[in-house]
Amino acid sequence: MCCGEGTERVRERRAYLSPRGVLVILLLVSTAFVSSGCGVIGGKIASTSDPAGDQARLIWDLFIFPVWWLSIAVFIVVTGWMFLNIILFRRKQGDTRIPPQVHGNTRLEIAWTLIPAVILALIAIPSTRLIFQLNRDPVPESDALRVQVIGHQWWWEFRYPEYGIVTAGDLHVVVNRPVVLTITSQDVIHSFWPPRLAGKVDAVPGRHNTMVFTPEETGVIYGQCAELCGAQHAHMQFRVVVQTQQEFDAWVQKHSKPAPDPAPGTLAATGKQLFEGAAGCAGCHSMNPTYDPATPINKILAVGPNLAYFGDRQTIAAMMPNTPENLHRWIAETEQVKPYSIMAVKWWKIRAQQNQLLTQDEVDAIVAYLLAEP
Repeated sequence: MCCGEGTERVRERRAYLSPRGVLVILLLVSTAFVSSGCGVIGGKIASTSDPAGDQARLIWDLFIFPVWWLSIAVFIVVTGWMFLNIILFRRKQGDTRIPPQVHGNTRLEIAWTLIPAVILALIAIPSTRLIFQLNRDPVPESDALRVQVIGHQWWWEFRYPEYGIVTAGDLHVVVNRPVVLTITSQDVIHSFWPPRLAGKVDAVPGRHNTMVFTPEETGVIYGQCAELCGAQHAHMQFRVVVQTQQEFDAWVQKHSKPAPDPAPGTLAATGKQLFEGAAGCAGCHSMNPTYDPATPINKILAVGPNLAYFGDRQTIAAMMPNTPENLHRWIAETEQVKPYSIMAVKWWKIRAQQNQLLTQDEVDAIVAYLLAEP
């Protein structure tokens, strides 16, 4: 009886180590690996596998060939050879001989040195060529849209020198129109990355790097800071709003002038008074969507994002949907929503220490002002 049980256990162990079992494990691992490549930013898909711009398409084509197909070929050859050897050269029961050794086999050593070198060369040569192509001095068409991008901890500022417009969080561009971004940072090193439009470009203080791409479809495309830049790095997101030329012109026309003041006696009017006075919001935020492009960037940078026409934006603090409830929570509980942000540290904490936190009614008034329809 004991021998029978021992035999069964041996059979079970052999079953676990059979080629079929190994194949099942490899398939499961491969599935998990492939699934992990699905990227999400703020609950929205931000995948390099769905390019919506010319630069992103070049990068994706490079990934497909040679990187992807060469990787598949190597995987098939290596795993096929491995399983072939497992099946043909399994140790027979009772066979205690030591397999032939290949140490010092010059031909084998040359082969497994040259083959990886050739594979790497097939990947490196087109990759290097594309790197130089994407980082060439940009000479786009005269109708290119030029935007200055400034990274802050932890939000993005966008300035349009051609129109004298400044905004934050949402980068508005035109479909099939070249875009030239001049990217820098106010504080630490960030990395500007819209996965479906282009690659990553670092935002470095005191340096102006350039990104050039042409959007190929309208819609909202999500981006992310790709350089660890502090405690809220994961929440340093942005949106690229790709519009038709007519839609973009309407956006420019609207943002070329300040929003009208709210009607006297309304909750929004009370919020405006608090924003500009007792609440101290105007100390860090501007409600004027225009600026003088002739002024150097370092002379006009604000502490906080420009909030002009804030009701038109889709997100708050680059991380939450723009709803009255979320905006109320952001103003009243900044420290809980986005710890270590400048608003949480410099405004919320100071007012808490001075026992000057806003009342619920005051917060409601500021929310009504910021979200008021112009």
